[in-house]
Amino acid sequence: MTPFDIETGLTPIGDGKYLASLSTRWWVQQGPNGGYIAAIVLRAFTSEVDDEERSPRSLTLHYLRPAVEGDAVVEVTIERSGRSLTTLSARLMQGDRLIALAIGAFSLARSGNDFCDLVMPQVPGPSHYAVPKIPEHAIPIGRRWDTRWAIGRPPMQGDLASSKAVSGGWIRLPECQPIDAVVAAAITDGWLPPIFSKVDTALAVPTVDLTIHFRSSLPHPGLTDDDFVLAVFRTNVIADGFLEEDGEIWAPDGTLIAQSRQLAVVLPLN
Repeated sequence: MTPFDIETGLTPIGDGKYLASLSTRWWVQQGPNGGYIAAIVLRAFTSEVDDEERSPRSLTLHYLRPAVEGDAVVEVTIERSGRSLTTLSARLMQGDRLIALAIGAFSLARSGNDFCDLVMPQVPGPSHYAVPKIPEHAIPIGRRWDTRWAIGRPPMQGDLASSKAVSGGWIRLPECQPIDAVVAAAITDGWLPPIFSKVDTALAVPTVDLTIHFRSSLPHPGLTDDDFVLAVFRTNVIADGFLEEDGEIWAPDGTLIAQSRQLAVVLPLN
């Protein structure tokens, strides 16, 4: 098992409940990263569906409060399972504290008039870019991803501020493992928020809700265990103290793996 498998691992304890152990290696300013929680919940959903033919298609989470290090329980309910679509809900609990609510959909693949008008950003491959130096004071999650910055301005560059809040690049787990749906879920909240390409203010942007749409079956057949995927994220609006963030995750061959959207609170860091 890889570190990621261990840190998102679950123990079934009966009646649709799964025991997790939340690791501070995935912490941000306060509590765990939202993508880490999404990965744990998706792993519970996948176990409960227990059907390799039904792939995750949609996952939405609402984050109610920060979790603390240690045990948590994912309580899964299959709301309906039809001939081709299974819908589930989940509550992530720590004692009597509700941490997150989730709903997911799993489905068989369907044939149809497939097309994709989105275009993968054209950037050099990951070997073109230098391995970033991680500062000693970096938040823990900064050490859980192997990244190559390729899109947008890196944060805190003074007069080099970008006119748009867009950022992204190549990303993978440092331990190198297949990018399945659980890893992809974590990636959708694994990049530095794009607002930091536009502003140099010290901010915290905790996630209110996160929706992930999985756009291809995973693991993608063209990906090897040590491949990077390309992630790009955009923020177009900050209003009333909230921002939205839209994301795309691309396989190197140009296949769209996942799309995401989240709403986050914008908080000053004092």
